[in-house]
Amino acid sequence: MKAWIKLGLQTLKVFVLFTGCTIFFYYGIIWLNEEYENYHRYDEPDGAAIKVSASESKEEFSWLDRLKLFYLNGE
Repeated sequence: MKAWIKLGLQTLKVFVLFTGCTIFFYYGIIWLNEEYENYHRYDEPDGAAIKVSASESKEEFSWLDRLKLFYLNGE
């Protein structure tokens, strides 16, 4: 009978430890989500930043040329 009580207490300890770690992990994920939710990554950059995605060439590419360029660059 004493062995069953020890086994029950050990099981209860593992359950409490697992539940505590799960709750800690859950609130950690919530904290990270709130932290990055307020991060404004699309704000205007500070300083002398320039737009690099604008194309200088005035050439007109066909969809086949764009597809070849896509596969060539591996993007």
